[in-house]
Amino acid sequence: MAGKLSVHALDTARGTGAAGLRLTLRKLAPDASEPFCFVLDDDGRATLLESAALTVGRYEILFHAAEYQRANGLELPEPPFLDNIPIHFGVADATSHYHVPLILSPYGYSTYRGG
Repeated sequence: MAGKLSVHALDTARGTGAAGLRLTLRKLAPDASEPFCFVLDDDGRATLLESAALTVGRYEILFHAAEYQRANGLELPEPPFLDNIPIHFGVADATSHYHVPLILSPYGYSTYRGG
């Protein structure tokens, strides 16, 4: 079975998927990588890595939350309470599906390992 890393971001202020939310992905260890940029689709989803590209290690997804919220007309203070949201996680089995949902509002967020 081939592994996969995917994300889904939900914008609770608008009640929709976070279409257009920009994020960066990078591997932290054991071999650090340069960040890769992604933009979420119309449903707020993206597949970040598949098959051999997903390897055991520690990763970071950085969601550019304030940029996204401002682009969608939300007035935020300067500096915003949540600017960029880093999610650090480990991949122990590169043949599994790792799904990282983000539930986003201007003043809070939650995440978990989805399926």
